[in-house]
Amino acid sequence: MQRINNSIRAKQVRLIGLDGAQVGIVSIDEALATAKVSSTDLVEISPDASPPVCKIMDYGKFLYDQKKQQGSQKKPKAQVLKEIKFRPNIGENDFNVKINRLKDFLADGHKVKIRLWFKGREIVHKSIGEELVAKIIETVSESGELDNEPKFEGKNLTLMVLPKKLKVVKKQNGNTKNEVQ
Repeated sequence: MQRINNSIRAKQVRLIGLDGAQVGIVSIDEALATAKVSSTDLVEISPDASPPVCKIMDYGKFLYDQKKQQGSQKKPKAQVLKEIKFRPNIGENDFNVKINRLKDFLADGHKVKIRLWFKGREIVHKSIGEELVAKIIETVSESGELDNEPKFEGKNLTLMVLPKKLKVVKKQNGNTKNEVQ
């Protein structure tokens, strides 16, 4: 916590004015008098410096702005698990719609669980499901990466897909460009 006004212990301080300009090295009494004249506070910014650096400012407003700035900083986005269900005998158009939805989830940074659901005696034809899973993996490979190998859980064939991480690469001319890692 920063020391303000009469809690500052140094005899001399390096003073920074309201406008941010450096006033110079002054006694603590003179610095407190300057702060009192402008109806503001004297705040010790750098106590370890020799002499300590103090700034004239409205301390209440400073604390309010700091709190507001901390609240507005982006919080880390929690990765949400989304699920998309497929059937082994899905039509081509339905397949494309679900794949586009899957790519949207990955673009938003979500984990996606793909579940291929076998109903009734469809489980006898596992090869159809495995071909469909291979097709899904192939179409999603540019926007996501496989987390684990597809595995059977009862009458479901499940697999997890994670979004590919973007890394920001700085070009030589100063512009930034997103590249897939």
